[in-house]
Amino acid sequence: MSASEAARGPTSTGASVSALPGPGGPDLPLPRVHRGKVRELYDAGDGFLLMVASDRVSAFDVVLPQPIPRKGEVLTLLTAWWMKKLGGVVPHHLVSARPEEILERLPQLADVPRADWARRSLLVRRTRPLPIECVVRGYLAGSAWAEYRKSGTLAGETLPAGLTQSQKLPVPIFSPATKATEGHDENITFQEVCRRVGTARAERLRKLSHQIYAFGRDTASARGILLADTKFEFGELEGGELLLIDEVLTPDSSRYWPKEGWRPGGTPPSLDKQPIRDWLDALPDWDRSPPPPDLTPGVVDATTKRYREVFMRLTGVELSKYEPPSFDSPSRSPSGSRA
Repeated sequence: MSASEAARGPTSTGASVSALPGPGGPDLPLPRVHRGKVRELYDAGDGFLLMVASDRVSAFDVVLPQPIPRKGEVLTLLTAWWMKKLGGVVPHHLVSARPEEILERLPQLADVPRADWARRSLLVRRTRPLPIECVVRGYLAGSAWAEYRKSGTLAGETLPAGLTQSQKLPVPIFSPATKATEGHDENITFQEVCRRVGTARAERLRKLSHQIYAFGRDTASARGILLADTKFEFGELEGGELLLIDEVLTPDSSRYWPKEGWRPGGTPPSLDKQPIRDWLDALPDWDRSPPPPDLTPGVVDATTKRYREVFMRLTGVELSKYEPPSFDSPSRSPSGSRA
């Protein structure tokens, strides 16, 4: 589902989008590089990719039959909003999020219905992705809570005794994971990151991840939201420059909790697809294997509202009224890099 999957080559089945499981993606007049759970990746030429976010939704690593209306729009425009703010913190791969700018570069999209790509596409520089999920956790939740309950550690580091679920950690922790081609990512230690990408590169990834998390945490906090944890991906241009890539600080890559709903010792409501997870967890006869059950209209509507709420609370603008920002837009990728 991420831009980093572009480095793994085309979809192996060679099937059309409509033949693949889950709601179909757009049929654009560009070479498709990869189809993930949520995103379509297309070769835009000259060292660029077009990253198109669908309304598909997955749970427990299974793509569900019903889309979540406007989810792709939220993921795309929120990434653009964050990357504009992060421009002074870390270099990134985003070139354009504005439909008119993308159309100027890719005039072949003029014959495609705008609903298939506009406001859900990002034109990005193509990089060589690093095979590491750079996770930063500020609260003890999800797999971090599971690891702590089992061994008293997080990412292999010992934590103080007596912490409770969803408790704020004394300091945010860099909790890396591998990039899995199938199934769940696997948590690894920082020492393993050093082994895989080199010590200097690993330390750079950790430092940047902490800086981005701190910026996101403080920005969200000012808007009444806690950033419990999030994950980042990075890629390299041919010259070795490290860029922040893929989606950033979205409800699909982050755990956002409204401040008013947070209490240590339980599971706070999340501004994401929690209504889907809760509904699936309550089903007595689904074993989390395909085929998945059909979502009810009420679950779809509740999930859509969560995505639109986090967008509104963060940006302060209703989704329909939001205009994506402009970015410095080179005519070519500076190093001409290609995965």
